Amino acid sequence: MTAKRGPRRGRPPKGAPQLNRDAIVAATLKVIDLDGIDAVSMRAVAAVLGVDPKSLYNHVAGKDGLLDAVAEQILGSMRLPEPTGDVRTDLPAIGHAFRDSALAHPRAAPLVLTRQLTSFKALAPVDAVLNVLRAAGFPQHDAVPILRALVATLIGTLLREVHAGPTYGMTDAPGIAQRQAVLEQSGLPRLAEAATDLAHFDRDAEFAFTLDFTLDAVMARLATR
Repeated sequence: MTAKRGPRRGRPPKGAPQLNRDAIVAATLKVIDLDGIDAVSMRAVAAVLGVDPKSLYNHVAGKDGLLDAVAEQILGSMRLPEPTGDVRTDLPAIGHAFRDSALAHPRAAPLVLTRQLTSFKALAPVDAVLNVLRAAGFPQHDAVPILRALVATLIGTLLREVHAGPTYGMTDAPGIAQRQAVLEQSGLPRLAEAATDLAHFDRDAEFAFTLDFTLDAVMARLATR
């Protein structure tokens, strides 16, 4: 009887990607895409790569290292737009660039809020937002909380877009009709009145509205200075 072999130590199976940081990040993203952030572990990522979990420590410092690397990948993959000097142009452009990057792996997006990153490519988008705010006339003590509010708003909007669509509305015709009927029959007058709009969820329009709404608040704050 042939004994079952365990994971190979240090080197992935023949034909698999070479074991390096990029391959490890890609494997971590596979785990997150399938089962969420809580499913990430050295063992789970090693299983995707077909290697012994100990071999990963040559490239990342444990689970925290995996999560930091994923957050850096999300931010580092952003295509930052060239600033125009117009805050109402530049901040939405950065917001859309972040959305484009985050939607490649939406279940990993919350890591941008929860990891304290240090690499140049991870911090470049943060610097870009601060640059826009400072150029618009915000002092540093205002620019930082505005930055944090913008990031939290973007992440929240993306999470709603990906995970909570049915709560706010549907995208397919049968789902819209069913949701509208439920709302109209809820016995709550304002909910029934808004049933048509509540039942429909346009991701692109919602994201654009949220950015515009947020920019209104930023500009109103700037006008008081």
